[in-house]
Amino acid sequence: MAYQYIIIVVVLFIVALAIVRLNKKDVRIEMNKLVSFLGGKDNIINVEVNKSRCKVDLKDISLVNKEAIQKLGAKGIVEIDNQLKIILGSEARTLKKYIDDYILDNKK
Repeated sequence: MAYQYIIIVVVLFIVALAIVRLNKKDVRIEMNKLVSFLGGKDNIINVEVNKSRCKVDLKDISLVNKEAIQKLGAKGIVEIDNQLKIILGSEARTLKKYIDDYILDNKK
């Protein structure tokens, strides 16, 4: 009888793990999309993060697709000169790390 309970628990654990993996976003793909919506890696000059907000300095603001950024999950976007302030929530730090590691380091 105890073996049946162990088998049930193991099966439930495997199903729960599969559900979590299916629902988890691929952050790298999302960040690639976001960078392309910002006009590409060559358009990004600098990124700063303050809690849930991301301030992005850009070479050419006209290359930005703000509607696509909002569809990707941004809660708000403010444009000031060649700078965007994007409210991303918890993903703001992820974007900063991604851009620092993969984009700005390659420009040096």
